[in-house]
Amino acid sequence: RFKPITDFDWSWPKKIERDVVERALTLDFLEDGRNFVLLGANGLGKTMIAKNLAYQAAVAGYSVLFVTAAELLDDLRSEVAQSTFRRKLTKYASPRLLVIDEVGYLSYDHHAADLLYKVIDRRYERNPVVLTTNLAFRDWNTVFPNATSIATLLDKLTHHADVTMIEGPSYRVHESQKEAAARRKKR
Repeated sequence: RFKPITDFDWSWPKKIERDVVERALTLDFLEDGRNFVLLGANGLGKTMIAKNLAYQAAVAGYSVLFVTAAELLDDLRSEVAQSTFRRKLTKYASPRLLVIDEVGYLSYDHHAADLLYKVIDRRYERNPVVLTTNLAFRDWNTVFPNATSIATLLDKLTHHADVTMIEGPSYRVHESQKEAAARRKKR
């Protein structure tokens, strides 16, 4: 589901760099060729912000691809033929904006980090990436164990990037608690 940024509750997260997010919504990072990384726990609006960035870019006439990390990695892993793999890699390298959502939610093997690295490397200093993650970069080795490419992947991802952290409890948990309390009151 798409929720416009006007529905975002800026007062909910305990910490959010609203000015950084609002500046990103002007698409300045696209013009500057900078990546944009949203880092924080579950339920704080990272995906909502990323979808709004993708929407703004599409409305502005940019080519955009929005994909979860799981979808991207499963898609690239499924290709055995080298020529087909190269076409799939081009699919992720060519849009002006690539949004990779939910890096860190599932665990992978070291080969998955290599695949993600290939995408980031193809886009490096050419086309920006918006990436959402629930893990600090130092913890990515828990998602991609024994991957030697993590350091280089993160180096290229963050070299020209705005990284912003969102902190606080999950808004979804808060919302479900409010709904449960309202249902109890009705009884």
